[in-house]
Amino acid sequence: MRRERSQKGKVVAQSDELLRGTTKKFRIRCRGFTLEGFLVNYEGKLFAYVNRCCHMPISMDWVENRFFTEDKRYLICANHGAVYEPTTGECIGGPCYGASLQEIPLEIQEGTVRAFCPEDGL
Repeated sequence: MRRERSQKGKVVAQSDELLRGTTKKFRIRCRGFTLEGFLVNYEGKLFAYVNRCCHMPISMDWVENRFFTEDKRYLICANHGAVYEPTTGECIGGPCYGASLQEIPLEIQEGTVRAFCPEDGL
């Protein structure tokens, strides 16, 4: 979801600091609590998701700040092997097949990447 927003959002990165096939974790305040998310640079486009597997509510990174499979085609949960499409967050393999990661809305202006609290329930 990339659109103009009235809230400020939190600056979580500069768009040029994430190379293709890399990820970066960040934290934002959301309705009174801290939410951990991660940015994904997939084929030159940025996406962001809550760092929580759909199968069980635990962090997904298999090594600190690493979410991609070795071939950098998919995101993977280290704990259960669930595999997700980087562009949609949809689980395409594993125990949560058909579910989706929760997207964190982004706004990118002049190279600055801002993340916003997701509008739907957490």
